[in-house]
Amino acid sequence: CDTTSRNICVFLVATYTDGQPTESAAWFCKWLEETANDFRFGKTYLKGLRYAVFGLGNSVYVDHYNTVGRNIDRWLWMLSASRIMTRAEGDCNVAQSKHGSIEADFEAWKTKFLSCLQALCRGERKPCSGKCKKGKCKSQGKQSKESSDHEHGASEYENAEAELVETTSEEEADAEEVGGTNSVIDVEDLGNVMSHMKKAKLEEGHVGTSLSGETAGRKEAGEKREMITAALRDALTKQGEVLSAWAVVLEAMTAKHCALSLVGEPIMYPEINRFLKLLHQHNISSFLVTNAQFPDEIRNLEPVTQLYVSVDASTKESLKRIDRPLFKDFWQRFLDSLKALSEKQQRTVYRLTLVKAWNVDELRAYADLVSLGKPDFIEVKGVTYCGESSASSLTMANVPWHEEVVRFVQELVELIPDYEIACEHEHSNCLLIAHKKFKVDGEWCTWINYERFQELVREHERSGGSKTFTAADYTARTPHWALFGSSQRGFDPLDVRYQRKSKAKDISGC
Repeated sequence: CDTTSRNICVFLVATYTDGQPTESAAWFCKWLEETANDFRFGKTYLKGLRYAVFGLGNSVYVDHYNTVGRNIDRWLWMLSASRIMTRAEGDCNVAQSKHGSIEADFEAWKTKFLSCLQALCRGERKPCSGKCKKGKCKSQGKQSKESSDHEHGASEYENAEAELVETTSEEEADAEEVGGTNSVIDVEDLGNVMSHMKKAKLEEGHVGTSLSGETAGRKEAGEKREMITAALRDALTKQGEVLSAWAVVLEAMTAKHCALSLVGEPIMYPEINRFLKLLHQHNISSFLVTNAQFPDEIRNLEPVTQLYVSVDASTKESLKRIDRPLFKDFWQRFLDSLKALSEKQQRTVYRLTLVKAWNVDELRAYADLVSLGKPDFIEVKGVTYCGESSASSLTMANVPWHEEVVRFVQELVELIPDYEIACEHEHSNCLLIAHKKFKVDGEWCTWINYERFQELVREHERSGGSKTFTAADYTARTPHWALFGSSQRGFDPLDVRYQRKSKAKDISGC
């Protein structure tokens, strides 16, 4: 439905056997429950939707009385929909019915609903935000005790629910965004969190106290902080490194690579091709990751420096369990996406994430997927455990050891004769399988010549797309320390490596 319209959705729902919805409403209840509990939809998915709920049940069945109506009301609220009035319940049990019968309960609710609707049309009333205390609905003004008891209920369940709707779901999301001591923050949200913290500090006061007890006044408005302070400048001057320090700062502020990943499904951005062209016009390379559910978008994609497809499983059953896809035809979409990938001319990569006990025993099926998509490279890594989460049942037991990843890759390569193991990155628990066409005169060329790529993509643009190029046109030789079997096992000898000194047992799997 259009959540931005002035329409109001009214839900008249019955509770059937064992607290289940009727057959005609089962699909909707299942969808709404999954949506309310799926982090991918977000807490504001139904923001702007206005609704009212009237449940039909029988209080003889105490454990399941009006369960469906209560659940629908709760799930809608969790997705930031707005009640125009508190949920009401009709009772088939004449002895307990508020008005003597379920029909009379409905008539009483209908009268109040129509009155509420008229008030909304006149602009005299705002939708219920869920902040009202029992018997004191702020949006409905003062009510009689009988009316309050009817609308807010007097059961133990209603008391618990009053606590549940103490604030709206959107307001709770705002509170969580600032971050408590136990909150989990995504990398993408750090900007918002820092903004909140900065704002909070400014609001708390601009006057601070020094260690000596003296009060420091507010800085003058508009005063700018220097990137290099006087003390730091003196220190750098003594070392004769001012110019080189500024060079580092300027270099850090100049983007060279852009990874379009970890932000949902970037390929669905309607201006993705225009964005890629802008990146390349500024000499910024592009790395794009897709979850293989949009084959047409893959076919229509402009040249990318490197295009990844997440191959999280090799069978329909395991992919459904691991990825929890949104589409019913997810498996066909997945296969069609791999076929579309085989048509791309620039660098393509399968990204396989191994989850012990979930997807490490499907070698033959993985080999079949490789023959379908014909990727240039296959990146295989062990899953990274990031702590407990309600969105995942992963534990440290699911993290494979590096030697287990090596063994999996060796067995997989035996089933795909056109590929060999090219590189290893032990400290990332990762290996790279490459097509043999990237082994030139006995030496691997799996790295990227970024300057050459920019030249080729500019020629492609100037020709209106008629002049094409392939992955082999912008390769670079792989350094010896990155090769599989080298003593460095992927660690650049020019970098400094800090070994863990703790005697605690390493359970990382790497």
